[in-house]
Amino acid sequence: MSDRRRAFVTGGGRGIGRCIVQMLARDGYDVCIFDQEDFSGSSDFVRQIESLDRQCCQVVGDVRDARAVGDALESVAGRWDGLDVIVNNAGIVRDQVSWKMTDDMWQDVIDVNLTGVFNVCRATIPYLRQSGGGAIVNMASINGMRGKFGQANYAAAKAGVIGLTKTLAKEVARFNITVNAVAPGFIETDIVKTMSEDAKRDAVGEILLGRIGTVEDVGESVVFLCSDRARFITGEVLRVDGGQYI
Repeated sequence: MSDRRRAFVTGGGRGIGRCIVQMLARDGYDVCIFDQEDFSGSSDFVRQIESLDRQCCQVVGDVRDARAVGDALESVAGRWDGLDVIVNNAGIVRDQVSWKMTDDMWQDVIDVNLTGVFNVCRATIPYLRQSGGGAIVNMASINGMRGKFGQANYAAAKAGVIGLTKTLAKEVARFNITVNAVAPGFIETDIVKTMSEDAKRDAVGEILLGRIGTVEDVGESVVFLCSDRARFITGEVLRVDGGQYI
């Protein structure tokens, strides 16, 4: 890999993704954010990255659009003379019990949370090969491992991400590319902040460590899997859930 480390993060403008971008920059990466929403005007965010003497750019686009993904990666890899790390963090939720779930609710989540990950991985691999190797980290979920009431679409998509991660790990190991997944549990995000206190209390009751996880808990795990410290780890799913799964 190049001495200059370069990362591409989908859904990197808010929540867990924003934290991952900041932590990658802290760890020495120039970072490009690929997101549907334009965060380039967030001067505080940009200044935080630039204060670490790293470059930060954004390409506005939709992971569901394979052509847009390919164009973005081509542009960034051309500008930075390659890529080393890809983090697939973009995702949505459209919760509903299965018998009330509409076709659009099902398809939207599958398209973003699973097909979007595939689109990025497929377009990325040639650039990582050209760089001599690298790391792909996909965002899964413990609900893709255990299921979740009202999340048939989300759980199915995240289970698919796990299967995709393991398959890609087998396909690209010979190119010195690692592929792993992080499976968060109950994490303090904007969605969680809108939940009722009763719902939060029930969720925390499942967590052995007795607290809601933070975006930093997830970010640290992602950055570890991106780093040389994890160069002999591939095809794994790292649960970051405070023991909620078990």
